[in-house]
Amino acid sequence: MRKQIRIGIDTGGTFTDFLIYSDGKIHIKKVSSTPKDPSDAILKGVSEYLEKTDSIQIIHGTTVATNSLLERTGGPIALLTTKGFEDILFIGRQTRSRLYSLKGEIRTPLLPRSRCIGLNERTASSGDILMDISEEDIGKAVKKIKSMKVKAVAISFINSYANAGNEKRAHRVLEKAGYPVSRSSEILPEYREYERTVVTTVNAYLMPVISQYLTNLEKNLINVYLRIMQSNEGHISTETAKKEPIRTALSGPAGGVVAAYYVGRTAGYKKMVTFDMGGTSSDVSLIDGKIQRTNENKIGEFPVRLPIIDINTVGAGGGSLAYVDKGGSLRVGPRSAGADPGPACYGKGSLPTVTDANLVLGRLSAEHFLGGQMKIFPERSFDSIKKLGDKINKSVLETASGIIKIANANMSKAIRVISIERGIDVRKYALFSFGGAGGMHAAEIALGLQIPTVLIPKNAGVLSSLGLLLADSTKDYSKSVLETIDSLSSDSDLDKEFSRLEEKAVTDMQKEGFKREDIDLKRFLDLRYYGQSYEITIPYKKDCDYLDDFHKSHERLYSYSHPGRPVEIVNVRTKADGKTRKIKLTKAAEGRTDPKKAFKKKQNIYYRGKHRASPVYERSLLEPGNTIYGAALIVDYESTTFIPAEYKAGIDAYLNIVLSGKE
Repeated sequence: MRKQIRIGIDTGGTFTDFLIYSDGKIHIKKVSSTPKDPSDAILKGVSEYLEKTDSIQIIHGTTVATNSLLERTGGPIALLTTKGFEDILFIGRQTRSRLYSLKGEIRTPLLPRSRCIGLNERTASSGDILMDISEEDIGKAVKKIKSMKVKAVAISFINSYANAGNEKRAHRVLEKAGYPVSRSSEILPEYREYERTVVTTVNAYLMPVISQYLTNLEKNLINVYLRIMQSNEGHISTETAKKEPIRTALSGPAGGVVAAYYVGRTAGYKKMVTFDMGGTSSDVSLIDGKIQRTNENKIGEFPVRLPIIDINTVGAGGGSLAYVDKGGSLRVGPRSAGADPGPACYGKGSLPTVTDANLVLGRLSAEHFLGGQMKIFPERSFDSIKKLGDKINKSVLETASGIIKIANANMSKAIRVISIERGIDVRKYALFSFGGAGGMHAAEIALGLQIPTVLIPKNAGVLSSLGLLLADSTKDYSKSVLETIDSLSSDSDLDKEFSRLEEKAVTDMQKEGFKREDIDLKRFLDLRYYGQSYEITIPYKKDCDYLDDFHKSHERLYSYSHPGRPVEIVNVRTKADGKTRKIKLTKAAEGRTDPKKAFKKKQNIYYRGKHRASPVYERSLLEPGNTIYGAALIVDYESTTFIPAEYKAGIDAYLNIVLSGKE
């Protein structure tokens, strides 16, 4: 057998990124994304490696699920639910995006009311089955579904989180009839009927699309061990991804946070705000000694109540379009030029983007774009921004500067949401910046938020792909309990609940190919004060005071706590990690302070109202110990770093760029 090659592939809106690990060395590659069929870019990027070896492992972060949901290209599907609850998706819940609006919100469910079928069955919240589902009823439902020509079916019976018996019976019949089935007691066995039904329906809606996409990939990637990244910081088999595609949404951004955690921790940083700016969007997250996760998130208008990395996304990227709105104000995003036609400087489109603004201001080096392998056209950037500037009576440079300021403000706001608005002082954190466009904006964003240090890692432009190879295989399990702590006879009652989840977790992870000694299990409790509507997730260990941890967390989040008030256990949770081999990050030998070896040329950079003749350095030639004073540019194959006049940059032992204020 020939040598093994491991490849992390992150599909983005503009580029598909590849990080190849072979013989202890890392190689990187970027290919223009193919939105009509993302697999085309993947096959193009890996074709040369398929010829070199018969031992390839690929971890893939995909946007197919997210795009399919946002663009409504999944389905068609049907929903089986308890009779009388056919309208649950249309009634929704009290939570509204515009709380004080006098107009009702328009919801667009994933299926029409005519494909919501009610069956005579009933389970009590205690788990007692009050009415068994009959074979006759299921048979009639299958006949009706066949006439609808659907491609998948969602099953969400009332209170099935407490007892899945009736759902399992319906599942068996539908599966026998040849339908892919998304079952709520399998996807999300928790109370809150609307959220559970939404997640189950969304999962069913995505099943045909993801299944077709992955099947096509598998056919073309012969003898390749392929796994798919999830949004919960771990990857799963393609077989599991086809059954539970909802778990793959936001998988690319999740890979970036995983990489930031490992790279940052190796470099000595435990508190970080991660900032991933790509071509179409920017993703931010918080790392406070560990990756932060949440059970509350939305994709489009749909609440997705599954454990995922806590990531806030805004439509601000290198390809974000700049335009003048109806009121005559300059706006940036969320619309994007995407991969085709791309920014004006790519030579196809004519609309100005953030990338064009950076090029006009001298924050990009035209001859070093994508390592000099991609020809760009600066004159097209100037023309597009001039036309925009004429509409608001501003010069080309003033307009370009305005575009950057607006984009930075949008991204700063995203960081505030996950930090300052939650009572977290970002001045005690480092800004960990990556993505193809992150390095051009990170320093100014940090300056505005008073974040003292900016860390830009090696291979910043493809860091999410590195995270895919650093991730473990992860699965999450949960079960609603809805009991007060006082009503439990002892912690052994909890242990029984956890043991059931852990038994399933171990079985599933072993099916994924992991030995028992490589499976790590962690326990969590969702707790709230009795009578509250929402809960806080707290780590649980036997003989530890998890109740005290809950009171402290509540105090930190809401500025008050009630130690004497009854506390309710809403859900028990188990997180199972299948440990994988990690890429070792090695130190480089320290070099001299003077970076003249990496100097390429001088270039005018327009900053704070004036041009500055600034040095341009090639990142691959920088060594640990090098110090660069702003204003300056550092160019790399997949990204560019802009160092403002207020900053200096040092190169650390792991070849990370560390920006800090000049002394």
